[in-house]
Amino acid sequence: MISGQGPNGVTQADCLVYVNVFPGTQTSFFGQTLGQGCVYPAATKTIADQLTANGLTWKAYMQDIGVGTPCRRPVLNFADGTLGARFGDQYATRHNPFIYFQSLLDSGDCLAHDVDLEELRSDLATAATTPNYAFISPNLCEDGHDAPCVDGRPGGLITADLFLRTWVPRILASPAMAENGLLIITFDEAGLGDASACCNELPGLNTVNAGESGPGGGRTGAVLISRFIQPGSVNDTPYNHYSLLRSIEDLFALPHLGFAAQPSLKAFGADVYNAQWTPVRGRPSRP
Repeated sequence: MISGQGPNGVTQADCLVYVNVFPGTQTSFFGQTLGQGCVYPAATKTIADQLTANGLTWKAYMQDIGVGTPCRRPVLNFADGTLGARFGDQYATRHNPFIYFQSLLDSGDCLAHDVDLEELRSDLATAATTPNYAFISPNLCEDGHDAPCVDGRPGGLITADLFLRTWVPRILASPAMAENGLLIITFDEAGLGDASACCNELPGLNTVNAGESGPGGGRTGAVLISRFIQPGSVNDTPYNHYSLLRSIEDLFALPHLGFAAQPSLKAFGADVYNAQWTPVRGRPSRP
């Protein structure tokens, strides 16, 4: 979703041990990195690298990562201790993609921009303090994963809905959202037993299947909110997560990374941005 890299066997298993991708060789096959492991070498870039290189801002807001402990991750070559929720700390390393790229670790960008969700409250106060690109990841309870949750809440869709009811109004009311903003709410995989795929998804160089047990991660839905989108409209055009990356890169006029560069891959077009609109001059758009 942020690099266009296909999976490998270790990432498909949720990176039980925080290890480098080996041999980590960059290939000419859509920039795919050859090897098994979790932490990609510095040559494997992300949309965060692209934004920084082009003078744009980004932040990753991770619920429960902890205020004062940005870019929290396991020690290299040690087991990931966040695979299950803990009372008072339901952060999951595997749901924080930015800690798996050496380019962001080496540059200090991860330490500077991979922060606790609570920072979003103050960042939304003005357009100037809101990043051009914001990636939000709830904890293991509020993302709908656990049901019930370790803290006694029901979890599942009930708690996920409460999370959205809390944060979506704050985002929509922010000054930055009024400046050509786009809010995307999506999921990383479907329910158990659905390993379907779309859009000619390729497995990559390191696995037989792109999904754990099939060609993909199953059918998921997404909600997009923007003044460029007609409220209540429905779009049945199939897209995958590489399409999402490509679509965001297009908004910022960035090159396409990894499998987002497939010539036949469709990005969001007039089928998604279907509202009548007048451009607002100001800062670049903020997906």
